[in-house]
Amino acid sequence: MAVWIQAQQLQGDALHQMQSLYGQHFPIEVRHYLSQWIEGQLWDAIDLENPQEEFKAKRMLEGLIQELQNKAEHQVGEDGFLLKIKLGHYASQLKSTYDRCPLELVRCIKHILYTEQRLVREATNVSEEPEGAMMDSMSHKYQQINQAFEELRLLTQDTENDLRKLQHNQEYFIIQYQESLRIQAQLSSLASLPPADRQLREPALLSKRATVEAWLTREANTLQKYRLDLAEKHQKTLQLLRKQQTVILEDELLQWKRRQQLAGNGAPPEGGLDILQSWCEKLAETTWLNRQQIRRAEHLRQQLPIPGPIEELLNDLNSTVTDIISALVTSTFIIEKQPPQVLKTQTKFVATVRLLVGGKLNVHMNPPQVKATIISEQQAKALLKNESTRNDSSGEILNNNCVMEYHQTTGTLSAHFRNMSLKRIKRSDRRGAESVTEEKFTILFESQFSVAGNELVFQVKTLSLPVVVIVHGSQDNNATATVLWDNAFAEPGRVPFLVPDKVLWPQLCEALNMKYKAEVQSKRGLSDENLMFLATKAFSSNPESDCRNMTMTWSQFNRESLPNRNFTFWQWFDGVMELTKKHLKPHWNDGAILGFVNKQQAQDMLLSKPNGTFLLRFSDSEIGGITIAWVAENPNKAGERLVWNLMPYTTKDFSIRSLADRISDLNHLLFLYPDRPKDDVFAKYYTPPLSKAVDGYVKPQIKQVVPDLSVVLPRPLRSDSMLDGEGEFDLDDTMDVARHVEELLRRPMDSQWSGPQS
Repeated sequence: MAVWIQAQQLQGDALHQMQSLYGQHFPIEVRHYLSQWIEGQLWDAIDLENPQEEFKAKRMLEGLIQELQNKAEHQVGEDGFLLKIKLGHYASQLKSTYDRCPLELVRCIKHILYTEQRLVREATNVSEEPEGAMMDSMSHKYQQINQAFEELRLLTQDTENDLRKLQHNQEYFIIQYQESLRIQAQLSSLASLPPADRQLREPALLSKRATVEAWLTREANTLQKYRLDLAEKHQKTLQLLRKQQTVILEDELLQWKRRQQLAGNGAPPEGGLDILQSWCEKLAETTWLNRQQIRRAEHLRQQLPIPGPIEELLNDLNSTVTDIISALVTSTFIIEKQPPQVLKTQTKFVATVRLLVGGKLNVHMNPPQVKATIISEQQAKALLKNESTRNDSSGEILNNNCVMEYHQTTGTLSAHFRNMSLKRIKRSDRRGAESVTEEKFTILFESQFSVAGNELVFQVKTLSLPVVVIVHGSQDNNATATVLWDNAFAEPGRVPFLVPDKVLWPQLCEALNMKYKAEVQSKRGLSDENLMFLATKAFSSNPESDCRNMTMTWSQFNRESLPNRNFTFWQWFDGVMELTKKHLKPHWNDGAILGFVNKQQAQDMLLSKPNGTFLLRFSDSEIGGITIAWVAENPNKAGERLVWNLMPYTTKDFSIRSLADRISDLNHLLFLYPDRPKDDVFAKYYTPPLSKAVDGYVKPQIKQVVPDLSVVLPRPLRSDSMLDGEGEFDLDDTMDVARHVEELLRRPMDSQWSGPQS
């Protein structure tokens, strides 16, 4: 479906070219509503120049018409009624047009797909081979899945035809068997006749009986062979069904769940659930048809028992098909919208669960109820081992029951928990240095589904992604670290909720970059230089050393404080993300913030530039701080140049005056590194000056100033220096007018002024 999605984005002449491909010979509506099916077929496998390929083309035509009819049948409502009529008309039209020349249909569709792909390529100038290769791989994979469904459809149709033939032959056999009984009754009645009459009639009846019995013997063997052949075909179909189900449930669905987990770290939305549902529904339909066929074959066997292995074969088939349905129903009960992974008590949260086959097995006819419970990591382990948890929970969730609803327009069966709230949590004994923000829970969703009018009943359960429970906002930072590590490094099929204690640095870089871009909502991620800076901070290593083979442990990530600091690596990085997200996003996107540069690097970079050149870097010493470093003359020593650093700004500072305005206030800042005039970069973000008074009052303006450098410069080193431990200005200890005014503005009005206001 990827090509059609892109084709719909075409514009101008390309759009007109695409539209001209369609008409009465092939309506564009058919392309739209069957886009997934059309792109999933192996059109190139049919040789248009070989007349012997016509049977393949005929099969394609039949499949296309069948898909159109199925699509039409599922339309509901007023709009659906009109679409149902239109799609039915198109099905008849295509059958009439191509029934005698199916190869022309293949030629038409191949031309359409080729032209669309060319137009999309030209419009997007796709030249990146990896992305193109990925698209080709995905398209090939979808083709394989759809090709397998086509094979299953043909196999199921074949066994349906065989079953009807078997039923017809068996009915005729029973008629002949009744005839043999009638002949036997006639022979028995001859005993009451005179000998002459008996001798006259008996030979003909005996001959007729022998003929019928011989036919019955032969036909019984034929019926037995038909039954065995049918059972073998069903075995083949069920083997292919299992294989297809494995591909969809254990490959595609697991990959979707993995994408959903990575989306918690900022990866693109998982998507693709509608395609998965369509595949699961096809699995359900095909499996159920085969189950009905097997049950009909069993009924025929009971109706006419013939000694042989067929009874055991049918029992095995019935058991196999039930297992397939059970795996399908229990595996397709999924969480469409995960609950928040950092969950605060007494706070409303939402979640959505969905059954991907709910509309096909008539589960919605008896709407099931879903219950949500919070359980601990240990309880989750016991649950997956089928050990009894005695219905224990690790807390109390309010509004934790919800009835699943069937939405006809989308064909989805889902339950939307809109007002859940975790009232209380029961924590377990923690291990070693583990903190409360490292303890993982999960939300267990469970229900009972009745399939085909209570014919089959399944208990279904599914677990949410790991949840870290907090009771105060101050715990959010460390809880997010636990979630980030789990989402990034969880392995498929793990025991809940085991993750490696250490990972390679490049793996962590990928997770950090993904999280950073998502939090900051920026396409500009972390560069190689940024990641090298982070490695230096994380490992206290030489930035030139090779970090690719280095590993980082969980303790290094968010248990142990950085050298000479009172915070961890993650706490520092999270502070940078929060500050950038709230106050610096446009400047980061503009490339105005270098950010990940240490003090020595900043000094080396600036000393090679003219006076007044400055750069913005994240503070090493303070969480969520950014500082301005600039180069200027030493006022106390002619000819000497120094690099100065302002005390870091934090969210508190930027809530009073923006970064751009603060840079505008400082006239000695001239060029943003390397050589961009500062007004070219920041002027569009300056706050416009007030032009007039309001109600007779002039509103005061806050402006930042820096004290005379000669006053604060050490000579050579003063004990009462106004520099901090890293040689940065602490403007709180200087005559910073801006801070003084800000402090006045924060005081209550009655404490600021002693006299009456005028």
